[in-house]
Amino acid sequence: MALKTLSAKNAAALDRDLMSTGAFSLDQLMELAGLSVSQAVYRLQPLSRGKKVLVACGPGNNGISASLHICHALTEVGTGGDGLVAARHLWHYGYQPTVYYPKQTNNELYQRLAMQLKNLNIPFTEDFNSALEGTNHVVDAIFGFSFAGEVREPFSSIIEALTKTSVSVTSVDAPSSWNIEDGPPLSGPGKEFHPAALVSLTAPKPLIKHFKGRHFLGGRFVTPSIAHKYDLEVPDYHGVDQIVELGSDGQNI
Repeated sequence: MALKTLSAKNAAALDRDLMSTGAFSLDQLMELAGLSVSQAVYRLQPLSRGKKVLVACGPGNNGISASLHICHALTEVGTGGDGLVAARHLWHYGYQPTVYYPKQTNNELYQRLAMQLKNLNIPFTEDFNSALEGTNHVVDAIFGFSFAGEVREPFSSIIEALTKTSVSVTSVDAPSSWNIEDGPPLSGPGKEFHPAALVSLTAPKPLIKHFKGRHFLGGRFVTPSIAHKYDLEVPDYHGVDQIVELGSDGQNI
């Protein structure tokens, strides 16, 4: 059975439904997304194999100011906020996260998320390459699937570093620089970027057909009515898990 995916148009429409008829707020959905990412990292990188996690967060204002009333952190506003939330949860699990967040925003929500990390004495670094050399795992929360256009500095260099590193990388919703439909770009940063794991949020996107690593879904908030409207298959989540690992056929592993 083919894995059902959610197009960019339907993903945006589903977001609007979640925040209107679904009655979710932006920060609720961002919290659920970051929690899902943290649980995936916990499964991929057990504490016994190393506690240091580098969380790379993209521009916090990636569309958020203009679209706050209709969209949320799981898609159109980028995944930087999801990375900040994930870092907080990882600290509480016993990890030692470091955050790379070079393009911070004046948006109140993102400022609060960053302050929560600073209150835990979680370090923020400006030297990505040095942090990469000393980490056990990387969370790629730079762009997400809605990114379009040219990758600019400092993120072009970051994506190149993630492409070359031997450290395992988990991407949030999409490997940064990938197109939602076509996967990796034909040239430039990201052309050869293939992270070890991907956490799809809400539902897998069409780019998943180009992805060969371990695939997790974080969407334990989609209501039956929304799933029916968008013809989504909601998997069986076990116990208190916010994620489920999927095979290429979309079935639970």
